[in-house]
Amino acid sequence: MVKKEKFAKRMVPGTGTSVNGYKIPDPKLHQIISFVKSGIRIVGYCCIPFSLGWATAFLILSEVVGIVEELV
Repeated sequence: MVKKEKFAKRMVPGTGTSVNGYKIPDPKLHQIISFVKSGIRIVGYCCIPFSLGWATAFLILSEVVGIVEELV
């Protein structure tokens, strides 16, 4: 009889824990990056009345951070 693991052992941040070859995302880091992304997006929208160039730059930056967020 083969012993099956239900879940991975306790996650230690920054260790790259995985189960059956699949990486387990770090929920705390994902949340922090999400808050940073939201803050950048708010700044971008606040810049719209003053400078469309800066607003565009901040909104594009928030999308790049969003991509990083999904890779965590």
